[in-house]
Amino acid sequence: MESEQRLREFGKLIAAIAGGHIMNREESCEAYRQVILDLQPELQQGAFLSAHLMRRPTTEELSGAWDALDSCDTKKIEVDLEGPVCDIVGTGSDSLKTLNCSSPAALIAAACGLPIAKKGARLVTGVSGASDIFESLGIDLDHPMERAAMSLQHAGICYLPGEAFLKSGWARLIRSMRFTSPFNILGPLTRPCRQNNCAVIGAYSSGVSLQMVEIMGEIGMDAALSPYGMAEGFDPLLGIDEFSLCGPTRVVELCKGAITEHEVTPEDFGMKTVPFECIASKSTAAENAATVLAVLEGREGGPAADFFCMNAAAALYVSGMAVSYRQGADMAREALESGGAYEKFEAMLEYQGRDVYMNN
Repeated sequence: MESEQRLREFGKLIAAIAGGHIMNREESCEAYRQVILDLQPELQQGAFLSAHLMRRPTTEELSGAWDALDSCDTKKIEVDLEGPVCDIVGTGSDSLKTLNCSSPAALIAAACGLPIAKKGARLVTGVSGASDIFESLGIDLDHPMERAAMSLQHAGICYLPGEAFLKSGWARLIRSMRFTSPFNILGPLTRPCRQNNCAVIGAYSSGVSLQMVEIMGEIGMDAALSPYGMAEGFDPLLGIDEFSLCGPTRVVELCKGAITEHEVTPEDFGMKTVPFECIASKSTAAENAATVLAVLEGREGGPAADFFCMNAAAALYVSGMAVSYRQGADMAREALESGGAYEKFEAMLEYQGRDVYMNN
């Protein structure tokens, strides 16, 4: 009887949301708790997520959903680090698919001395997600979370796959869905590393950028950037969830509790605008991973390297390690060209690589 009542109440909530009802933070937290913990049939879960997205979730509702995800489903690591600890990640679900950028950008920024607790997941709507790239490059996605903590503590960077720290709810939903949902917004906002206090989180639309930054302000993040990149020659509504090398980027920034918006171009990073095709995704995850490795090893430069350095520069800027995007780009280029980024990748492999267990 209690189960039937819970089902009916949730069904009424779905109908109310479809009709325009706006939940408060506590109501949203409870609804998302039931979805995350699989307390509702899959049909009702999907209907709820779809109705909520179509009605456009409010910042308060998504903050409540974040509360549920953080308290019910997010495993944590802790490290003994002071100062900025940054994350670079995107929502996915963007219209224009590019080379995987956040993974190499994280390595480049880490090579500049910025600790990076990088989140990611397998592909949702594109060719490859961060997990697909790192797995292709030798990272063990099934390693214990303690390995990630050791890598962050000693190598200055770690990879935290959503499949590892969000096993019970979010990962189950992302694996089964082939449509955008509020979890595409919430996933990049998770904080599996307690010391993570700044972030670059790309969005699939400019409206989502603002909302994500508002949520980050609500959950206590110190500083954040959310870029929505565009490409010259394409409709501005067709964008990318990174800083763009092929057109302007709209950026929402959180700094000291204040939220502002600005627009940047590749020239602000000391770079030239290139056609979208120069940074477009390859046809397979293996090809995208090969491009990332070629850039890290210094075998490929040009637009791909600039694209990765541009996004690393944003991390250096939001963390306070660079006073401008241009200075951050100069630091990123030096770290890449000196081989520092590849060395950082090798250091990360020592803790999170597939061969770790064989050597211990």
